[in-house]
Amino acid sequence: MSTTPTATPPGLEGSMFLFSKPALLNKEQHGKLGVSRPDRPFAFAEKIRAIPLTVSEIPSASRDYPVIFSEKATALPLAVVGIIDDENLFIDKESGEWEQNVYVPGYLRRYPFALATDRGADPQNPRMAMIVDEGYAGITENGELPFFNNGEPSDAMKQAMEYCQTYEQDRQNTLRFSQELAKYDFLAEQVAQFTPDGTDQPQPFAKYVGLEENKLNELPDDKFLELRKSNILPILYSQLMSMGNWRALMERRARRHNLQGVDVLKSMKSA
Repeated sequence: MSTTPTATPPGLEGSMFLFSKPALLNKEQHGKLGVSRPDRPFAFAEKIRAIPLTVSEIPSASRDYPVIFSEKATALPLAVVGIIDDENLFIDKESGEWEQNVYVPGYLRRYPFALATDRGADPQNPRMAMIVDEGYAGITENGELPFFNNGEPSDAMKQAMEYCQTYEQDRQNTLRFSQELAKYDFLAEQVAQFTPDGTDQPQPFAKYVGLEENKLNELPDDKFLELRKSNILPILYSQLMSMGNWRALMERRARRHNLQGVDVLKSMKSA
């Protein structure tokens, strides 16, 4: 698979999550540009509730976030970072930094770059081309990490390309995981609940698609063995373990907004 900045900039179709102005990276348009760390480095992701994960990330992400699935039919994993409001609870409001010692999903570590299919002059033999979000605040002329040196990709850009290639491979593995999971009737729409301090009545605050543990436990031995050999069993258990993070996420929101007891309840009902 060829992954190089495209020499000619054909039009880019469609949209990409978090990319405000995606463009095919090329030396004609971006030869003098580079990346410098902006004042608020994660500001681009501060108004989201969930972030795509690859299947290999689920064990790490499950320690910090509830891990859910996008839908039953095409079950792509997501890390939940916000609830009720369009607010990422893991980004500091003042500094725009991600909370320390918390796993940062690869989708964000890859940003402002990505890969896309570039059919260019030969639609029958497409290649993977680098995408850059021109709307990212860290992209400036003569940035600390230039995109190009003397018309060729810089060392920093080569590293970004390698990371994007690795991420793309993980993404393809995630699609295969989704196809494998679809063979089993494990997923269902579920509801997360929270009981505020000073009350005795649990209140729903989030609907999501998750794994039904009882269906996994009731699997016949031959099917369970088949599942174990497919190497997705540890992934499923990690997702189940991550459900314990719902309460921590709700408490995180309450601390940020100085909510207690009945105030938490009111904010849930008014959202």
